[in-house]
Amino acid sequence: MYYSDEIIEEVRVKNDIVDVISGYVRLQKKGSSYFGLCPFHNEKSPSFSVSRQKQMYYCFGCGAGGNVFTFLMEYENYSFQEALKVLADRAGVTLPETEYSEEARKRAGLKATLLEINKLAAKYYYAQLRQPQGAAGLRYLKDRQLSDDMLRAFGLGYSNKYSDDLYKYLKGKGYKDDLLVKAGLISYDERQGVYDKFWNRVMFPIMDTNNRVVGFGGRVLGDAKPKYLNSPETDIFDKSRNLYGLNRARRSKKPYFLLCEGYMDVISLHQAGFDNAVASLGTALTNGHASLIKRYVNEVYLTYDSDDAGTRAALRALPILRDVGITARIIRMEPYKDPDEFIKNMGAEAFEERIGKARNGFLYSLEVLRKDFDMNTPEGKTDFMKETARRLSGFTEEIERNNYIEAVAKEYHTGYEELKKLVVKMAVETGMAKPASRPKSGRSKDKGKEDGIQKSQKILLTWLIEDEGIFNQISKYIVPEDFSEGICRTVAGLLYEQYEKHDVNPAKIMNYFTDEEEHREVAGLFHTKIRELSTPKEREKALRETVIRVKNHSIEQAGKNWDAADIEGMQKLMKAKSDLQNLRKLHISVN
Repeated sequence: MYYSDEIIEEVRVKNDIVDVISGYVRLQKKGSSYFGLCPFHNEKSPSFSVSRQKQMYYCFGCGAGGNVFTFLMEYENYSFQEALKVLADRAGVTLPETEYSEEARKRAGLKATLLEINKLAAKYYYAQLRQPQGAAGLRYLKDRQLSDDMLRAFGLGYSNKYSDDLYKYLKGKGYKDDLLVKAGLISYDERQGVYDKFWNRVMFPIMDTNNRVVGFGGRVLGDAKPKYLNSPETDIFDKSRNLYGLNRARRSKKPYFLLCEGYMDVISLHQAGFDNAVASLGTALTNGHASLIKRYVNEVYLTYDSDDAGTRAALRALPILRDVGITARIIRMEPYKDPDEFIKNMGAEAFEERIGKARNGFLYSLEVLRKDFDMNTPEGKTDFMKETARRLSGFTEEIERNNYIEAVAKEYHTGYEELKKLVVKMAVETGMAKPASRPKSGRSKDKGKEDGIQKSQKILLTWLIEDEGIFNQISKYIVPEDFSEGICRTVAGLLYEQYEKHDVNPAKIMNYFTDEEEHREVAGLFHTKIRELSTPKEREKALRETVIRVKNHSIEQAGKNWDAADIEGMQKLMKAKSDLQNLRKLHISVN
């Protein structure tokens, strides 16, 4: 769905960001901005800033930032269109009907219909559990010590022992066979004809982050196989991109997720007060799962089963989580198999203690690895340390790698320096690193210089929106092309256009971007911390130096890329150098 810039801006203007965010975060006014505890990471001191003047928010702790659309996209996990619709409803703005292509209209219509069918099925299963024919299912859940509140909260139900009950119900609602098959609720073969996908099972509705039923899991009553059965992949259900319980866990205030293997583990943990538990859906953890988790937390505690299969699953999950930047820890369930059994026998307080004693994921993987070697012999211990060194070389960040080397050296009574040398050697031997060589002159310097220029450009953009008088003084010398290519230059161009139209509005600039990461990056450009300068003279000196640094870097880059045959380019370069000389003499006043 696409809406005009005018309608998007109307919705944004009619939803004051302070008023909207105040519904989620307790804010206190400090100076011209409002501050509160960031809802996107765990913190004790408020670093989450909301500006009514800029109509933007920014967290100086985790870097989250954007306008009112971004906030709903991040907090509620809405798409841009969903955030726009919610805010339009809030402000009483009627969104115009959107024109679809024939194909897009059919696709949207199919998804809407499948969601309707799944919602009806969930209501049907929920009702059956509470009827006489659902007594066996209800008894099973009560034997598992689930409360009525949990049954309601997770919408648990029952599919009757007759294999066409749901089919008859949905047919009575007017839905055709092909749609019921596409919804994953009905199967068909020549021998049996049409029959329900689920029957004689306790039903677990699977919901997306917006609490819409997209699929089901069913636990059989009796000895039939498979014990657990999940909905097949459909147009609204992708197992590798959904997590059971995420619709509830994403609202948890805890800064980490408890990652389980089964539905009952999740529900038992939520019942015990651990509202941050989720589970993958009958499949191993995927990159899609990890990326989804990363949108909410940076740390995961694995609560997989304590048997060999659970251990293998945990070891497979560790590198997947690490690849997206998630720190993983392992909770030991012994002497019980899973969180459900543990909670029932030991209680919530004991589980909390296990969380406190959770093992670092990498160190846990070495514990498991150690069992494959005879640590009582020099050869066995040497081979173990070589494999450990190879795994340590997988940490690309030097400080992180060195911290792990230190931890491993301490754990296995090995010299730090000796282990570090072995890590380097194994990295070279396995092709994960090249032999150390002297860096070319200026490489490190250039990298630092580049980082410094990026910081200077961000400082200048922050200054430009905080003091409109600066633009009038420098726009003759600094143009958008002086900023680095990419978002920085795009934002500078949009800001300059606003100045020319006498309508400076940084939050409006975000309407040009729909990706959350882009919003975060743009917000960072306008919220760069500028060191405290006590006098106007110091501020003016710092500003002039920043402007000169940005212009000088632009000239250097243009000189590197200049073609001797480009006469027009040479003329631009000469003018830029002249502007730089004038800038060195320019007095810039700061409010």
